[in-house]
Amino acid sequence: MRLLYSFAWSLALPFVLFRLWLRGKQEPGYRKHIAERLGFYPAIGSGKRIWVHAVSAGETRAAEPLVRALLAHYPEHSILLTHMTPIGRSTGGIVFRDVSSRITQAFLPYDINWMIRRFLHHFAPDTCILIETEVWPNLIAQCQAAQIPVSLVNARLSERSYRKALRLSSLMLPAAQAITHVAAQSEPDAARLRSLGVKEICVTGNMKFDVNPPAAMAERGAALRQVIGERPCFLCASTREGEEALLLQAFQAQALPRALLLITPRHPQRFEQVAALLDQAQIAYVKRSEIDFSSTLPSNIEVILGDSMGEMYMYYAACDLAFVGGSLAKLGGHNLIEAFAMKKPVLLGPHTFNFSEITEQAITATCAKRAEDAQQVLQMAHDLLQQNELRLEMGQKAYAFFAQHQGATQRTLDAIALHLTTSKKLN
Repeated sequence: MRLLYSFAWSLALPFVLFRLWLRGKQEPGYRKHIAERLGFYPAIGSGKRIWVHAVSAGETRAAEPLVRALLAHYPEHSILLTHMTPIGRSTGGIVFRDVSSRITQAFLPYDINWMIRRFLHHFAPDTCILIETEVWPNLIAQCQAAQIPVSLVNARLSERSYRKALRLSSLMLPAAQAITHVAAQSEPDAARLRSLGVKEICVTGNMKFDVNPPAAMAERGAALRQVIGERPCFLCASTREGEEALLLQAFQAQALPRALLLITPRHPQRFEQVAALLDQAQIAYVKRSEIDFSSTLPSNIEVILGDSMGEMYMYYAACDLAFVGGSLAKLGGHNLIEAFAMKKPVLLGPHTFNFSEITEQAITATCAKRAEDAQQVLQMAHDLLQQNELRLEMGQKAYAFFAQHQGATQRTLDAIALHLTTSKKLN
């Protein structure tokens, strides 16, 4: 099956590269470093390397506490940090700016055997650490052939992804069984991974709880709040395609009490699409990039369009209440942790299967509420924005929930140190 998979990858490669070039029209980063995606890299010095693969921005932020712990725990090693998306790479450059001398960033090549072999030969990593869901059959097989241990950390596997893996069992089961060790976010994740044949597995929790909000973001959030003024602010965070239109329709129908709506699309290539929706709906708005921080927003402005990256903590700091996107559309939702770290209660749509356990725990802890559709999201927002004491109490519970779940990074580091003994260079 893996031979067939490899053959299909080879046939699809020209179309993949063409699609990459097309995506570069909206996001120019996709047209940079294309040679790396094929396994060709500039010369690099020798040395001991721990390889961490964080596909995009979310995984890169999740990896931050672990990468910093690895740098402290293994002072003779550098970190090879690989990505698949430009936003992941740019996020890594920002997050690790202060330790850039010990970090090399690169794109991971496509999952074709000869490309992976070139990558491994070029960088010669001592060990491979995959973040969350990145299980690639040829990558794992080539690491096994090169005697490079592979850990999957902060691992999650939704019920939907599990069923998909079972349908591709002849391809995915050998890959899962070849992983040296898995550190899972939750026991349900661990149970599903065990059933795929993972031999060494433990539950360490979610490392995203260990990412501390930058102090500068809280300060910028306070500055944005000054711009907003005394109006209540409802944040719709990390929204995905199709969700903004539903939320804007509900916003116009609901008439929140003097409230300002703050929308931050998940992907930067969609900023202009959402701006077009606002124009079409004839809603007065201002882009974050156009805000004058020396004055208060005019009272006729109904919406701020968050057209910036790397400022989610600022947006959460500035708002009174947040809706987390990817949950109205059938996309599985996004994590709630950044909101909780900033003491903000959260509203969610019905589709949170990617984060099902942590979401249900947050709802039980009464720091999050679930709505069935956009109209109910706005109705809940309307009610909570008028109940200051209840909303602030939910925010305190959100922060307590955040603090309660910290510590996953140290547990993950301990698991790596315990299980990666096959990599003699690390000992």
